[in-house]
Amino acid sequence: MTKKPPKVVYSTDLDDGPPSPFAALGPLASKQPQPASPPPAAQPAKNPAAAVPALQGNTPVRVGRERKGRGGKTVSIITGVMSRETGRQALLKLLKNKLGTGGALEDDIIIIQGDHRERIVEILNELGYKAKTAGG
Repeated sequence: MTKKPPKVVYSTDLDDGPPSPFAALGPLASKQPQPASPPPAAQPAKNPAAAVPALQGNTPVRVGRERKGRGGKTVSIITGVMSRETGRQALLKLLKNKLGTGGALEDDIIIIQGDHRERIVEILNELGYKAKTAGG
């Protein structure tokens, strides 16, 4: 049988066990300068998916459901989003992440896989859009 080497305990406490090799570093830790905190940002980062009031105005965003021409698969169709291409792409990405589904951007229409109309309306209203469910 082989003899096991003694267990090495790394502790800065002076009371327990053999002296620690790190015990001498304890006083040095309090002398180091703390890093300066970064200056606060002038403005919080703007959400690119949020509604742009100047473009959207009073135009409601319609969230509907469609099955035609999709092999029986249900998709949620979002129309009436009056924002730039990058804003629509950011909105698509946000919806796909929050809903855990796939989706696409075709022309001015956002397509989300599955019937998620109620959740999409809630998310759009939180972002500042005036969203309504369309269709049955």
